[in-house]
Amino acid sequence: MPLTESLIPLLGRGPDPEQLVHVRELPARAATVRPWPEWVHPDVVAAYAGIGVQQPWQHQVSGAQLAHDGHHVVIATGTASGKSLAYQLPALDAIHRTELEDRVALEPSGAVALYLSPTKALAADQLSAIKALGLPTVRAATYDGDTEATERRWVRDHANFVLANPDMLHFGVLPNHSWWARFFRRLKYVIIDEAHSYRGVFGSHVANLMRRLRRVCRYYGGDPVFIAASATSADPAVSFGRLIGAPVRAVTEDCSPHGATTVAFWEPALTETKGENGAKERRTVIAETADILANLVSARVRTIAFIKSRRGAESIATISRRLLEEVDPSLPGRVAAYRSGYLPEERRALETALRSGKLLGVSSTSALELGIDISGLDAVLVAGWPGTRASLFQQIGRAGRAGQDALAAFVASDDPLDTYLVHHPEAIFDVAVEATVFDPSNPYVLGPHLCAAAAELPITHAELELFGPTAPGLLGQLVADGYLRQRPSGWFWTHPQSAAGMVNLRADGGGPINIVDSETGSLLGTMDSPQSHYQAHAGAVYVHQGETFLVEQLNEEEHCAVVRRANPDYYTTARDVTQIEVLETAKTMHWGDIQVHFGDVKVTTQVVSFQRKAFVSNETLGEEPLQLGARDLFTKAVWFVVSEKRLTAAGIPVPHHPGALHAAEHAAIGLLPLVASSDRWDVGGVSTALHADTELPTIFVYDGHPGGAGFAERGFEAATIWLRATRDAISACECESGCPSCVQSPKCGNKNNPLDKAGAIRLIDVLLSQAPAAEAAA
Repeated sequence: MPLTESLIPLLGRGPDPEQLVHVRELPARAATVRPWPEWVHPDVVAAYAGIGVQQPWQHQVSGAQLAHDGHHVVIATGTASGKSLAYQLPALDAIHRTELEDRVALEPSGAVALYLSPTKALAADQLSAIKALGLPTVRAATYDGDTEATERRWVRDHANFVLANPDMLHFGVLPNHSWWARFFRRLKYVIIDEAHSYRGVFGSHVANLMRRLRRVCRYYGGDPVFIAASATSADPAVSFGRLIGAPVRAVTEDCSPHGATTVAFWEPALTETKGENGAKERRTVIAETADILANLVSARVRTIAFIKSRRGAESIATISRRLLEEVDPSLPGRVAAYRSGYLPEERRALETALRSGKLLGVSSTSALELGIDISGLDAVLVAGWPGTRASLFQQIGRAGRAGQDALAAFVASDDPLDTYLVHHPEAIFDVAVEATVFDPSNPYVLGPHLCAAAAELPITHAELELFGPTAPGLLGQLVADGYLRQRPSGWFWTHPQSAAGMVNLRADGGGPINIVDSETGSLLGTMDSPQSHYQAHAGAVYVHQGETFLVEQLNEEEHCAVVRRANPDYYTTARDVTQIEVLETAKTMHWGDIQVHFGDVKVTTQVVSFQRKAFVSNETLGEEPLQLGARDLFTKAVWFVVSEKRLTAAGIPVPHHPGALHAAEHAAIGLLPLVASSDRWDVGGVSTALHADTELPTIFVYDGHPGGAGFAERGFEAATIWLRATRDAISACECESGCPSCVQSPKCGNKNNPLDKAGAIRLIDVLLSQAPAAEAAA
């Protein structure tokens, strides 16, 4: 019997459990190898042979060849497909050859490479991999916030393979580019690892950072080739091209070997537990995943369970250990929770324990955060949708990495998107609808970057095209506001303070709120002001580096939240009420008499209360009011306008219009990540039976970031696909009148009332009745 067939019953609930909705078989893939390119130096080939790489796979050769020929390239293949060799090969070859030539040259001018990753863990792993090759000509070193001041100068002057992150490039390198002049003059390759992770506002920031990097390189006579490693996405060449602002070639055919994987789609059953408005609730994804992990570990199946939250990872491990104690007292010690912040030697120990089988079960946050090589696993559990198809493939790809057959299970959480996907696996495997979304022209992002660029080097008229069509108007505004000064030769920064300090790459504006420990007075971290009402209000549970705190006070005048260490068995969710005003319509589609718009809106939001929910059972333990002020957000939205007459004709009585609109809005917010690489918390929505601006029943879905993040616009472009999936998700849920798996929202300040599940289905049918089959832009 194949391994996967023997593993499926171990998920639990017998041979044919009701929770098992679908099974998808991913066939095994044989390797396709190619000879080393002729241009690769024999010493480099020998170095790879020394670590066991005798021949490269075809996609590695294709990517390396394109980069060597001078093309910007993205290698977008699966997890553990050896993407690193594709970008290492041209970089290490160039460094090695020029270093050998420099030994006899009068003026050394050896090539250098810059590697950028979103996390320090990935950079550390890459540094270890490069050092393992043992090439004496390659002087690789990390340059990040942990690098000692004395070492930084050595890196600038002597390293020829520098590993950094976008934050350090922004704050430490570009503002001091004159110190790096020799490095930029010789910069041959810029490597961007995990390129698919640069999305939303963070992606918009990094896109402008890449434009600043390119102009500084150009100033010193450099013209580097950009190489990206990315998980699979809808159009990697277009996404990476937008990130760097230049045309890109893509390599997408994965020619690495992989064992067959059986993917189970698992939906926890509805329980008798009643939630808001009497709706039945499903067994939680944490409890369900912990059960499955315990079952697999008891059968000595090496398994990793992924979940988005650190606290969730810890809870899964704790529950699994408790269940295993009843089966075999020797097993609980073979299950661990992985948290961020481990030292490199601790990560290596965990990796060794997993590989040897000493450790049988691990629960962890994302694969990106994990940052370790964990080949040889038998099973992967994904607890709740990880955010993108790329993330799902990255996680399930951790199983079967050594070539053996493997099992993966996607365990749905209480969410409309999870409900849809568990019933529609074809949306994951057969249709590439998800795009990596970001908007470099967002004025809230681009404006501060223009200031930073002008501080680095005055911006000339010839450079305006690099920053996009909105740059000229934005520069005029920055001059009028006193940030920049214009001269005939261009735009100048004339202030003594750091322009780079105006930009927080991983934030969306509003100024930071300091999180302060009341017991020690130490600064734990910062939070963006827009998020503080949701995550740092009095009574909120705040998690930092795996440690849990309770917020005692939010002092907005002093820009701080005071917290104390605690370990509650619940989490908190804030609830808000929202009003929305249309400022300008940028695009419109007419579906018969139904209108679909995209444009600028003003959103006024007030957080009114928060709920405490039991971490394991999801039971609501209580709700408390909050006295917080309203906030205005100027952003982008997509909105659907339909007449009252059409709704009534579809069988929705007038008194049910608000409930139908409200339910459809909640579900649509939940399903937007299907077409845009957003998170449910990146967007918000408003629905009304009579909106002041449209004078008709209207549903709005807006970006939760100043200036927009590109998510709403993607929803506009893929509206038909998005709405059809929303309808299917509501229909697939077996609850009677609406629950968190379909039309209830944890953020709803109106306590999920009114909601009309049946009316929402009819309403979306009305919207789709005259819609095109699929938007060309989708």
